Amino acid sequence: MAGHVSDRAVDAIAGLAREPRDPVSFWRACTAVVADVIPHYKSPCWLTVDPESLLVTGHFHEELRAVPPDWLATGYADDGAGRGLGMLKSGTGVTTLHEATGGDPTHSPRWHVNMRIGAHQEMLTRLGLPTGEVWGALGLYREQGTEMFTDADKGFLAAAAPYLAEGTRRAVLLGQASAASPPDAPAMVVLSEGWEIRSRTPGIEYWLADLPGGDPGAGQLPSALAAVAAHALHKARTPQSQDGSGPARSRVMGRSGNWAVVHGSPLESSLDSPFDSSLDGGGERRVAIIVERARPQELFPILMSAYELTPRERDITRLVLDAATTAEIAQSLFISPHTVQQHLKNIFAKTGVRSRRALVGKVFSHA
Repeated sequence: MAGHVSDRAVDAIAGLAREPRDPVSFWRACTAVVADVIPHYKSPCWLTVDPESLLVTGHFHEELRAVPPDWLATGYADDGAGRGLGMLKSGTGVTTLHEATGGDPTHSPRWHVNMRIGAHQEMLTRLGLPTGEVWGALGLYREQGTEMFTDADKGFLAAAAPYLAEGTRRAVLLGQASAASPPDAPAMVVLSEGWEIRSRTPGIEYWLADLPGGDPGAGQLPSALAAVAAHALHKARTPQSQDGSGPARSRVMGRSGNWAVVHGSPLESSLDSPFDSSLDGGGERRVAIIVERARPQELFPILMSAYELTPRERDITRLVLDAATTAEIAQSLFISPHTVQQHLKNIFAKTGVRSRRALVGKVFSHA
């Protein structure tokens, strides 16, 4: 009977993933389905990540309006088995904090942060597509004294994860930019290790308000800024780290639909100083976060994935953006002009346009 319930739930999530929904409504609908199969404590935590860096770009939790920056930091600063990124990269894509810490999570900073809200257990699921791209994560929790998460729970989430990823990708990436234009020049904010803003440049207020999780009035940093800052500080402290988590850089779409690239780097007081010189006179470590409007070249891979273009269709789209003619595309890719035209028809159908000019405009409208 349990197997039939799980199968029906996976089918229900697959159906939800095909519907046009915004992220929050998709996650809320999926939460109701998941709860019928896996009882859990309070609300799930839904995260979006940059597929390239796996840095957190946004979150949704019914009871936590904003993810505390120190919670995000535990995903990068903890060198133990309970690291958040390590859990996302686990072989099965579904793991628990107890498993990641050898059955004793009490030594993990992540566990101590979770326990603030009474979450003794955590099960994290990677929301990845069959192609390997990761678009988010789902965290489920249980309080102390309850049954441990089981292999059956993990099996259900592993089966549902590709559909959860598909729905998340569609909901997050296919929004259109609003009429409000972001600043043309890069903007910067300097954060303390305690996540307080120490200085800023003009234009940063736009991004602090527009990026998911940000609320300047309430002093809440966007999730992407906190994640990039935490990752930058961790990489600086452990320069020999081979965790493969990539640079402190993330692409994220704001509430307006405008895309940004977020970069993070620890501050140094002089060019020839070691990293410890990033401490100011009061012994405080700081990190500079630069936010700028994303360029089409930076968004191309992520948008082409959103439209589910094949590798050949992506090659042709890239050449179209470079203003190549049909003959030039055919020569470059060693295919016939007729084949190019057939691919263009498929590209137009997937992206909802009717011409090359409209295709170029659609890609550039996101930047």
